Amino acid sequence: MIKISGVIIAFNEEEYIGNCLESLKGVADEIIVVDSFSTDSTEEICKSHNVKFIRHAFEGYAEQKNYATSLASFNIVLSLDADEALSDELKESILRVKEDFQADGYYFNRLNNYCGRWIKHSRLYPDHQLRLFDRTKGRWVGPNPHDNFRLEKGSKIRWLRGNLYHWNYKSIEEHIDKINKFTTIAAEEYFKAGKKASIVSCLLHMWWNFFRSYFLNMGFLDGYLGYMSCSISAYGSFLKYAKIKRLMNMAKLKEKANEKQY
Repeated sequence: MIKISGVIIAFNEEEYIGNCLESLKGVADEIIVVDSFSTDSTEEICKSHNVKFIRHAFEGYAEQKNYATSLASFNIVLSLDADEALSDELKESILRVKEDFQADGYYFNRLNNYCGRWIKHSRLYPDHQLRLFDRTKGRWVGPNPHDNFRLEKGSKIRWLRGNLYHWNYKSIEEHIDKINKFTTIAAEEYFKAGKKASIVSCLLHMWWNFFRSYFLNMGFLDGYLGYMSCSISAYGSFLKYAKIKRLMNMAKLKEKANEKQY
């Protein structure tokens, strides 16, 4: 039987991290929490579960997860966010895999809780996640905050039954606040990478995001909350490209100002 390191990054997650840690019991052979200096009771909750608790300054989502993964005692890592938890079916699937680990990485579906309701359509489900993997076969990559674990080419990947529960947003207000925060981070990352944006691209990305999620992925079947989730996410797509456009304009103004100085 292989051994698994459960790895979590956290910051002010007192509301959810207890559920996360409870779900890992009997599955993970060790649990490591890398915390970005929480100011709530996250540390106390973690220590009550006898986990390895390490403080580390936040440098970015992929960077923080790569650091946390490097601390694992075992090469097989089960990586969760602090606001996630394993369903009973997923726990059973992972326990079976421990007896016969035949792949380099395993995907499973993530089921998102939005404003107190589990969303079973739109782009929120099935939300495929690669979270159980051999850490020697890949690393966390991607522009913040859209990190993902990327396996080497030719790696063997399989799927596990069961859901990874995710408490996504507890209110519409929280969704709007985080969309604003995350689109700022994403826009800065895309701008650094040379991504361009225009008014037309802002609108097209917003419209396509909503159409794909609400109609093609049947978000309308989740009723009012399905509509709100799809609408705010689509607006987030607009915001991201609008912020890229703003960064482009600011860069041009700075360039012109520098030219005048000479």
